[in-house]
Amino acid sequence: MRILGIDYGSKKIGLAISDETQTIAMPLKVIDSNEDAVDAINTIVKENDVKRIVIGLPITLSGTKGKRALETEEFIDKLKNVLDIEIVEWDERLSTRFSERILNKANVKGRKNKKKVIDKIAATFILQGYLDSL
Repeated sequence: MRILGIDYGSKKIGLAISDETQTIAMPLKVIDSNEDAVDAINTIVKENDVKRIVIGLPITLSGTKGKRALETEEFIDKLKNVLDIEIVEWDERLSTRFSERILNKANVKGRKNKKKVIDKIAATFILQGYLDSL
């Protein structure tokens, strides 16, 4: 059984997937945040035998839910209307910032190159944090 990690954004959605033993999170892909996003995720769930989704909830540093968290919760509701699997909300504070640091340390140059991968790296951080908690 695999677990899918999601870093939801208003423009892009980063995806990561676990191995069968639910030990390691691996970057999967980035998809556009549009009306087809839920269908695309549904296809990925079916093709990869995903039984659980972990989606990052962007809680503010003060511990409250801001605008982005509310948008993410709306997206979660859309997923729940289509998918019949468990969806877990996971605190994603600073996941994008950690992803930026990793890309800088890996000498990924240029804003354009970083934009291509940062969302799936953030999804990997979210999923790995969840897997480590198990």
